[in-house]
Amino acid sequence: MLTTRHGVRALAAADLDEFLALADQDPVVNVFAIHRAQTTSLEPRWLGGEMWGRYDGGRLVAACHVAANLVPVQASPEDAVVFAERALARRRTASTIVGPQNAVVPFWESVGPAWGKPRDARWDQRHLVIDGPPLVTPDPDVRLTARTDLDVLYPACVAMYTEEVGVSPEIGGGADLYRTRVVQLISLRWSFAKFERGELVFKAEVACATPAAAQVQGVWVPPHRRGEGLATSGMAAVVALVRARIAPSVSLYVNEWNTPARRAYELVGFRETARFATVMF
Repeated sequence: MLTTRHGVRALAAADLDEFLALADQDPVVNVFAIHRAQTTSLEPRWLGGEMWGRYDGGRLVAACHVAANLVPVQASPEDAVVFAERALARRRTASTIVGPQNAVVPFWESVGPAWGKPRDARWDQRHLVIDGPPLVTPDPDVRLTARTDLDVLYPACVAMYTEEVGVSPEIGGGADLYRTRVVQLISLRWSFAKFERGELVFKAEVACATPAAAQVQGVWVPPHRRGEGLATSGMAAVVALVRARIAPSVSLYVNEWNTPARRAYELVGFRETARFATVMF
């Protein structure tokens, strides 16, 4: 049986403070894991999985969120390989592996032969952060969404997800679950959009947040409105709103090949702080 002195074990509520101290070494990159830990107290029934910790000499040196999303936390390449060995001893439950490139790549190299061909793999994603006012004027018409916006907002969320991930979130009977998530984001006041004459022309959401940072997802402009600067002024508005209401640092990650999005984020004032990678099943 593994002990807390050496090796890997599942963390529990009693380990929460130690885990948060580890993740707080990079509170922006680790915002997802910190958010999950704070909202679940590392209880497996709320995590929908486990949080693994790797110990060295009795000290927690790395962790890995293992649920629908598998996310390394402060993991070196060596730590990632150790987590991969543990993962290979059980059935795969993750639909996505995501996190810092230097951990995701060696993890995948270890588990890939056994886990099979992924649906998609994105090895070079830019992790971007802004922790000051936006460099361009925010669009004053970007606002928090409301339940009354759902009939227009929900189809836009489905379109964004399908375009970004490559499959619809509604497949396999997932429509109710995805609609519930959209409603949840509205209720949390984490959903932002701009409407013109009843048409949604820009949207974005906060995916997760802590007192230190908020991670944005789902940035989308309908195809026929792209090239007008809506994403740039819209994201400037989101940054201003999030920094005023939720957290001082705003982050996101974007595919290396998405040149228009990267240019918009650069104009707003985002800067690259890390490289991510994502493997999807």
